[in-house]
Amino acid sequence: MSTESKRGEGAAEELGGTIKKVAGQIIGNEQMEAEGRAKELKGEAKQEAAKAAARTEGKLEEVVGAVKNRIGAVLDNEQMQAEGKVKELKGEAKQKANE
Repeated sequence: MSTESKRGEGAAEELGGTIKKVAGQIIGNEQMEAEGRAKELKGEAKQEAAKAAARTEGKLEEVVGAVKNRIGAVLDNEQMQAEGKVKELKGEAKQKANE
């Protein structure tokens, strides 16, 4: 399962929890409200875990790209350098998107 789908799953769970929590507040059912809050927190945690995993993937991609870029420079291979730089920037963007 991709990190994006895990984030989506967490967001859906959080929304479901919010709805249950509010419904419990409206009808005065404290147990329902507490269950909703617990589900809401579980959804938030899933989203944060998915974001952390995506940041890790992004950092790895950045490092691999930087290495490829440097090797390309040493070998005077412009294509390898360019491919490395693209991968490096892509990894940085992935990290930034998941802050």
